[in-house]
Amino acid sequence: MSNEEDALLTALPICVFNPGPLTGAGNITWLLPGSIPTLIDAGTGDPRHLKALDEALGGARLAQVLVTHNHSDHASGVFALQEHISGVRFSKLAWLDRDSRYPVSWDPLVHEQFINTGDGILQVIHTPGHAPDHVCFWHAETRTLFGGDLAIQGTTVVIPASTGGDLGAYLTSLERVLTLRPARILPAHGPVITNPEELLRGYIRHRLEREQQILDALRTGASTVEEIVTCIYINLQESLRTMAAESVLAHLRKLEQGQQLIHNGEHWSFGGDSQ
Repeated sequence: MSNEEDALLTALPICVFNPGPLTGAGNITWLLPGSIPTLIDAGTGDPRHLKALDEALGGARLAQVLVTHNHSDHASGVFALQEHISGVRFSKLAWLDRDSRYPVSWDPLVHEQFINTGDGILQVIHTPGHAPDHVCFWHAETRTLFGGDLAIQGTTVVIPASTGGDLGAYLTSLERVLTLRPARILPAHGPVITNPEELLRGYIRHRLEREQQILDALRTGASTVEEIVTCIYINLQESLRTMAAESVLAHLRKLEQGQQLIHNGEHWSFGGDSQ
C-alpha cells in the first residue's frame, strides 16, 4: 500500500497457528487497530494467537470480532476470545444450521451493511458458495477486500458441497466481487492478493473447464462421484481424494440445478436432451 492508503487503512495480520492439509500454513486473522479495535475472524483459540493479538493491540482492548463464516478455523476461537477479553462483541451473517455450534451472543450481519471498525468503515458483502454464510468486508476508500475464504493465491477454494457449499452461488459471488474492482484482497489463507481480477477470472475459467471435464467423463460412462474423480484427476494423492470428491459433487449439483443432469442415488446422468 502507498503511504496515503496506509493512513486510511491499517490491517495487521495475526497468525492463528493452525497449519494443516486444509489450512496450508495456517489461518490469518486481521486486526484493525484504532478507536474501535476490530478483529476479522476469530481463529481457533490457540494461546499463541491470543498472545500475538495482545501484542498487536499494544494495551488497547479489542472491541469486536467480525467472522467471515462459520467454519471451525474461522469461528471456533470465539470462546477463547470471550474468556480472554471481557465485553468483546461477535458478529456474523446467520447460518441457522451451524451457529449454535458456537453459541456466543452473535450480532447479526446483513449484506451491504456498514460497520464502524478501527478508524474507518467496512461494508459487508455477502459472498456465499464456500459456505452459505460467507461474507467479505469491503473498504471502499482503498479498494481493499477482506476476503475470508473467497480466494487464495496459488490454489483454488474448496466448495464443500456435502456441508453447505454451492458452486453456482460461489461463481455468482466471484462476479459480485469483480464489480467492486478491488485493488487487493487480504485473505484468511496465504499471501495478500495483489492481482484480484486476474485471479478471480482465472477461478471462473478453471471451474468452467472442470465442468466440461465432468461432462466428458459422464459421456464416457462414468456415473458416480468416485468414478468421475478417477477419470478426471490423474495421479491424485489419496489425501486429496475427499476434496476432489467434494469439488465434483459441487459441479454435479450445479449442473442438476441447471437441469442438465439428474441423479438416482449415487448415479448421475444427463437429463432430457442435455447431452
